[in-house]
Amino acid sequence: MARRKTVKGEDYGDIYENLALLAEEKGISSEILAEKIKYAIEKSLKSNLHFDDDEEDFVRVDIDLKNKVFDVSIMKEVIEVVDTLYEPEKEIVLEEARKIDPKLEVGDRVRCPIDTKLFKRIAAKNAKDLIKQGFSNAERQHLSEIWGEYENEAVSAVVETVEPKTLHATIKIGNNEVMLPRNEQIPGETLEVGQVIRVYISGVSKEYKEGDKNQYLKVSRTDKWLIKRLFELECPEIYDGTVEIKAVSRAPGSRSKIAVISNDPNVDAVGACIGPQKSRINSVTKEIKGEKIDVVLYSDDPEEFIKQALKPAEVLKVVITNPNPGKRSCKVVVPDNQLSLAIGNKGQNAWLAAKLTGYKVDIKSESAVNPEDFEVVPLEVKAEETLAQTETEETSKE
Repeated sequence: MARRKTVKGEDYGDIYENLALLAEEKGISSEILAEKIKYAIEKSLKSNLHFDDDEEDFVRVDIDLKNKVFDVSIMKEVIEVVDTLYEPEKEIVLEEARKIDPKLEVGDRVRCPIDTKLFKRIAAKNAKDLIKQGFSNAERQHLSEIWGEYENEAVSAVVETVEPKTLHATIKIGNNEVMLPRNEQIPGETLEVGQVIRVYISGVSKEYKEGDKNQYLKVSRTDKWLIKRLFELECPEIYDGTVEIKAVSRAPGSRSKIAVISNDPNVDAVGACIGPQKSRINSVTKEIKGEKIDVVLYSDDPEEFIKQALKPAEVLKVVITNPNPGKRSCKVVVPDNQLSLAIGNKGQNAWLAAKLTGYKVDIKSESAVNPEDFEVVPLEVKAEETLAQTETEETSKE
């Protein structure tokens, strides 16, 4: 039987080159990666040797990529002789200690290089996990720095991998890989490796702290503001400010509504979004996998805005029954044959209209309306507003 080959000594010849390649691939400074390794090894050794975190100088790791230095050392206590309680990881006998420094005495402390084999035995597994975590933290920090300016924007990404069971996808933005969870993908869509998609960057951590688990780059295909950004890309009038998107509501994978207004009386806001032969709206719909989009005209008049928001249904009357902020509601009257259209499948049209306008919408058919349906809750006046009004009235009387 052939003998298994053994490797003499420890070979770190490629660690520096591999770190440099990894740093270049991720766009991260190799010095930052080296710091992560240093932190991981120090923490792992302290844990395994039962050092306190405040004993910072007991474990020292020196990594110099430029000069290819990789040293690990531990501060040990000098003892007279080996006894039954001898701890070789923390203690060194006087005879051995004086080989390092002839002036040492029992009770002194001396820094000793640690055998890499010993390191592997006591800490390698923990250090490996910590290094991996450190790399992830460094990559998230880098993403935050690069993409922070693109928060609330839509960017192109390439699908790298798709997990068969969870369907979580890894996408590539520039040279960086980002997780796109299943719940941030459009319901019903099936992503494929190599596919180019648009994602909305809905969250970027602004500050980085060592070990902070809240640092992230959050991307989404379901965020309602993705719709707005897609229309900006397709419609020059929106991009230059001639047409403005005032509100968006969305049921991802099913239907969306956007409310638009024109700042130029010569430009039709709705028509600009739809485009010649529906070319613009069709491009947006294609990107979001066939999701239907209603483009409606915004109005500062809430009753008119609610009428528009309930399209394609015809609305006969809208009454604001509660105008108070946070409690806004209205009653809507539609022809009998328009009731199901106004409410929509499973109430979706009414729900989207409510989200778009900020009013709770109660829809009634024309034949089912009662006078009490239009009772209006008075506008609440805050105490300070009442006091100011009283003072004004008293001043005018004087």
